[in-house]
Amino acid sequence: MGTKITDRIEEKIILRVPRARVWRALTDAEEFGAWFGVKLAGSFSPGASVKGTITEKGYEGLPFELVVEKIEPQRLFSWRWHPYAVDPDVDYSGEPPTLVVCELEEVAGGTVLNLVESGFDGIPAARRAEAFRMHEEGWAAQMKSIERYLAKAA
Repeated sequence: MGTKITDRIEEKIILRVPRARVWRALTDAEEFGAWFGVKLAGSFSPGASVKGTITEKGYEGLPFELVVEKIEPQRLFSWRWHPYAVDPDVDYSGEPPTLVVCELEEVAGGTVLNLVESGFDGIPAARRAEAFRMHEEGWAAQMKSIERYLAKAA
């Protein structure tokens, strides 16, 4: 044991709202942006490249982009993106993107959101540890953010 997993981040949270409500917060681009801290143009559909800008304090105005991988209604939403791609002077397009998979499961009293981001071992070594650390912290914060958003919107 004792081996630190460096290729994937896993988060899990029970949200005290019906699965259909969590699904809408994840897959409606406007709602996603509201809790995630981005302003997006366009909508989520398989294969779509959705672009926008970050609205999160400290990163305001930076470009944001994800490419939708899969949408299985009420169950799975996944996308690819370049992790911690926040330096406007760097072209990240040559790097392999990571894959974010959100899966929903109905449980008594709410919905479990399981999130896994994988593929960090493919990120260039010079920025891999920082990208992993920032996303590890970021996903922990985003789980609280979607929870707050859904509690307010209920």
